[in-house]
This record gives sequence, C-alpha cells and structure tokens, in this order.
Amino acid sequence: MTATQPFAGTLLGTTIAAITPRDAAAERDARERLDRMTKPRGSLGVLEDVAAQLAGIAGACPPPHPAPATVAVFAADHGVHAQGVTPWPQEVTAQMVANFLAGGAVVNAFAAEMGAEVIVVDVGVLGTLDPAPGLWDRKVRRGTADLAEGPAMTVDEAVRAVEIGIEVATRIAPGSGSLVTGDMGIGNTTASAALVCAFTGAAAEAATGRGTGIDDRTRERKVAVVERAVARVPGRPSTPQAAIAALAEVGGLEHAALAGFLLGAAAHRTPVILDGAIAGAAALVSAALCPAALDYVLAGHVSQEPGHALALRHLGLRPLLGLDLRLGEGTGALLAWPLVAGAARALRDVATFDAAGVMQKSG
Repeated sequence: MTATQPFAGTLLGTTIAAITPRDAAAERDARERLDRMTKPRGSLGVLEDVAAQLAGIAGACPPPHPAPATVAVFAADHGVHAQGVTPWPQEVTAQMVANFLAGGAVVNAFAAEMGAEVIVVDVGVLGTLDPAPGLWDRKVRRGTADLAEGPAMTVDEAVRAVEIGIEVATRIAPGSGSLVTGDMGIGNTTASAALVCAFTGAAAEAATGRGTGIDDRTRERKVAVVERAVARVPGRPSTPQAAIAALAEVGGLEHAALAGFLLGAAAHRTPVILDGAIAGAAALVSAALCPAALDYVLAGHVSQEPGHALALRHLGLRPLLGLDLRLGEGTGALLAWPLVAGAARALRDVATFDAAGVMQKSG
C-alpha cells in the first residue's frame, strides 16, 4: 500500500481507481436543453441541478430514467450500547431485520409505493438471523466493540465491511436505475455523531442528537461518550488510510458498508440517494476515500439529527427534502426518489421552445 496507490491489490483499491468524475459535456448539454425547454429559465430550481447531475452520471443527455430503485438496508449492532446511550434493547436490531423481511416496516411501505425493491444486508447483527428471501448474510463480526473504551473494530474488519458494501452495489447496480441507502442498528446515531466529529472537526455537543428520542440525561451521557471516542482520532482524516483508521476507531459496520456502497455505485456510474444521519456519516468516509464518489450522490433529505446537517454542509450536498424525519431505514431517501425521477423525466420529455412552436420572451 502506498500513498499514491491506497489499498493496492484489494477490491477497495480497484474500486477507488475505477471512479471517475461525472461527464462534464453531458452536463453542459443538459443545462443547455433545460434552458431551451418550455419554461422560464431556471424555474425548476434545484431539480435542474438534479437533472444535470443525472446526465453527468450517465454520460448522456437525456439520462436514463432512474428506475427501478433498490434499497439496501445495512444492519449491524454496536458495543457502545453498553454505555446506556439509548433506552432501546439491542435485540431490536434483529427484530427489525425480521420486520423488514416480513414487509412490515415503514421502508417497506414507502418502497411499495415507489415500486422499489428492499434488500437487507447483515454486516454485524449481534444475533443469528435465519435465512430468508431478501436477506444477504455478510456478517463481519457480531456487533462492534464499545467505541467508548477502544476501537470499534480492527482496520481489517473495517476494510472487509467497506468491501461488502462495494460488492452489494456491484451486484444490484446493473439491474437498478438508482440505489438508495438504508440502515438499521440500535446505537448507530452515537457512532454517526463520532464520525461526524472526526471528519468535520465539529464539537460533540453540536453533532450529537437524541436518536430514538432520548431524554436530557441520556443525551449528556451520549455526548460524553462521543467526546471520549473522538479524542482518540489524531486529527481530521486527510488520506484514505487515515479515513479507514478513523472509521475503525469510532464507526459502525453499517457505516463501513454504506461507505463502500457509495463507492460501488460511483464505480458503476449509478446515482445513489442518501438517507439520513447514518448515511451522511458514511458519506464523509467515502469522500475521504475518494472525493469523486460524491459526484454520484444525491442527498434525499436532512434529518432532525444535528450531525446530519453538519455532514451535508461539509460535503457540499443540498438535501431535496426537509421533513424532520429521524427514522432511518432509507425512508427519507425513498420519499425523495420521485423528485429525482421527475427531474430525469422532465429533461427527457419536455419540449423545447423551437420544437413546440412556443415563442420565448423578448429581450
């Protein structure tokens, strides 16, 4: 492994090497077409940026319709649960995985409405999950170690989890018009806050929220845990190796897999819609590993978790929705998907002034 060839000879390294920026010529074509469409110039606001981004991702104007969407819910448990950062039992992670597979969660309802598929990837659930349709068993370990006391995982385990995310994206991208991030893991907002602090330099007090609805005393304990963990990270990561080291120190297995999922989507030139705080923290890792990966990312929404807004601001991503959501699972990203699809369809289907015989404004 060298500074110029990080993770050489590994799936992570070859994936990073395969990621290229969006196609600038296709984006210019999209901007020009948007300006000639039968509407006032710029009147679709942020959706014009989305349409141009999709063209750049595809390298074509108009881009293909981003359907169908596939949601990958990465599930894992967290040793920091032992610090009392949440009142929810750790067993809920496995129970919610069963609920996803049975079709009974909010993400399932939203996915059914959008015509999207949901898969669940076990990268670190504490318990043993029975095989089931839609469940991908990729367990790296049974939950992380307690990040308040030491590294959450080894560097090798972090790389393995990142590569699982790459593998998942690689398998589902060819049959999907867009990918959607999902997550499940009791205690994962604590690890998310720690990652946000480590990668942005934010204070624990500013980045740590109430997660599943904790009281003031529990939040104080959570802030202290985040401060203690981040103190072990030697400065903001500025190299891929440092990014993996920080991820191993304070992150979660689902964060690692989500980071790889974003890299895999970028390598396959497939748009990916970010969900909430957990996905935002994972995107910080992806951007540190390969800045060009952000070219393929759209922020579905901004959640109530304060660290999420900090992450998006640091990444320069503008959320499409602001609904005060804090559920995770992929729910906010799915709700944003029709906006992404609508932007692509408008770029393809709306007539230009010349083609429609519509006069433009004078002057």
